[in-house]
Amino acid sequence: MNSEQFMRLRGLLRKESLQILRDPSSIAIAFVMPVVLLLIFGYGVSLDAKRVPLALVVEQPSRDTASFTAGFFESPYFVPVRFSTVQEADLAMQARRVDGIVWLRSDFSRQMLSQGNAPIGLIVNGVDANNARIIEGYLQQVWANWLAGYAAAQGLPLKTPVQVDVRVWFNPAVTSTDFLVPGLIAVIMTLTGALLTAMVVAREWERGTMEALLVTPATIDEIILAKLVPYFVLGMGGMVLSVAMAVWLFDVPLRGSLWLLTAASSAFLLCALGMGLLISTVSKNQFVAGQIAIIVTYLPAFILSGFIFDVRSMPAAIQLITHIVAARYFVTILQSLFLAGNVWPVIVPNIFALVIMAAIFLGLARLSSRKRLE
Repeated sequence: MNSEQFMRLRGLLRKESLQILRDPSSIAIAFVMPVVLLLIFGYGVSLDAKRVPLALVVEQPSRDTASFTAGFFESPYFVPVRFSTVQEADLAMQARRVDGIVWLRSDFSRQMLSQGNAPIGLIVNGVDANNARIIEGYLQQVWANWLAGYAAAQGLPLKTPVQVDVRVWFNPAVTSTDFLVPGLIAVIMTLTGALLTAMVVAREWERGTMEALLVTPATIDEIILAKLVPYFVLGMGGMVLSVAMAVWLFDVPLRGSLWLLTAASSAFLLCALGMGLLISTVSKNQFVAGQIAIIVTYLPAFILSGFIFDVRSMPAAIQLITHIVAARYFVTILQSLFLAGNVWPVIVPNIFALVIMAAIFLGLARLSSRKRLE
């Protein structure tokens, strides 16, 4: 790069930087929107089932039924509500006032004493299948804890054919926030990166400043580079803010390398900026550019990246489609770095995929850009 090219590039970079400072929408996209989305999803979205309203039907109260039902009142996962009959509890579940019913029949204590094997009626609302499975697991845990305590109180060994020793790796507290927040960072960067370039360039076309830029001696490569560098810095600033909120506000552990996180974020942000530049060459209207950016980048990143829905549980055809969604690779990297650490067999191929996709999108944006008005 000779001195003349350097001077032109420096002037273009200064012009873009001043435009960012004078345009509050760019600052809002880079910093305000990540904060709002993190607060909404971090506090408002949870895959954990807590304070579940549960109906307790005890036909014949006794010391055994009292000790068993006490486990539900002590559990943070249930809000027990007593009912006299199972018919009343069934009506309450149909009205969605409770999500499950635990039914202890009148012969519960007698069978416990005579046979040591008293059946318990369990009815769970299966409208939300995932929530129903979680509730069922919680109920079985309460039942297992009570059985262990009952056997210890009687001085008898707990007869179980298999003793399960459960160890939860990477997310010992089993909280959905630790899983959701890292993936949300990928979704935020997808949206902010695409919007920063797509809408800003489209705004220049609407205002007529792009025509003035095209008649200058600056080459198309210099114009694209001047568009990328300031918004790359702005996007990385939003990334730093998002990571800081994840670690210090939501207490999500960051077990991996910060430098590796920076490298992966840089590759993904270049990919998102490339998608935004490509969108801006298709549409020269801010509204259309924003709609295209949401449909093409945000929705696939939200649904097909593994952020909420496990990719392996999707149909085979959809799994193939997810390979062209850049956020899929970044979500995997973020979840590994935050929760597991530097797992190189996971991180290296996904970073490589991001670099390839960034090169493809930036290359397509360069090929579709011309110094002409039509």
